[in-house]
This record gives sequence, C-alpha cells and structure tokens, in this order.
Amino acid sequence: MNRSELVTALAERAQVTRKDVDAVLTALAESVGDVVAKGDEKVTIPGFLSFERTHRAARTARNPQTGEPLEIPAGYSVKVSAGSKLKEAAKGK
Repeated sequence: MNRSELVTALAERAQVTRKDVDAVLTALAESVGDVVAKGDEKVTIPGFLSFERTHRAARTARNPQTGEPLEIPAGYSVKVSAGSKLKEAAKGK
C-alpha cells in the first residue's frame, strides 16, 4: 500500500476528506521527524509503533569486492519498534 492508497483508505474509514487525511499524515511525519532529530525523546503510539533515535559507534568494515578495511564513523540511526497490536495483526489474529 502506497501513500495515496493509505490516504484513500483512511479517508473512507474516518469519513473525512482525502485532503484532511493527507494533511494529518504530513503533520505526523514532520512531528515524528522533529522529535527524532532532537534525540532526547521517544515517540510512542501505544499498541502501534515507537520511534527512537539511537547512536551507532564507529566501526571497521570490509569492502566486499576488494577486502580492504573501511572505517565507518559514528553516527545516528532510527529504531522503530512494533507495538503489541501491530505484532498481533502481523500474526494474522
């Protein structure tokens, strides 16, 4: 399901316009992005998803073609965890 299909499905289920749903999805993405960028909080939608910024340490890797070692600098990543209701839905229940 892509974004436009999601917008259509949510608009039908919530009985609101596609424009309103699209605006809410955009605002949600921007808000989650802002909180994750700051890195001091975790965003949780109970039973569904949680988003959290994590720190990755510097490490040494290998180029698979040449076998040369590569230094990968420390950085940040995003950890997304499924909530209980989403996990149950994935099981087909």
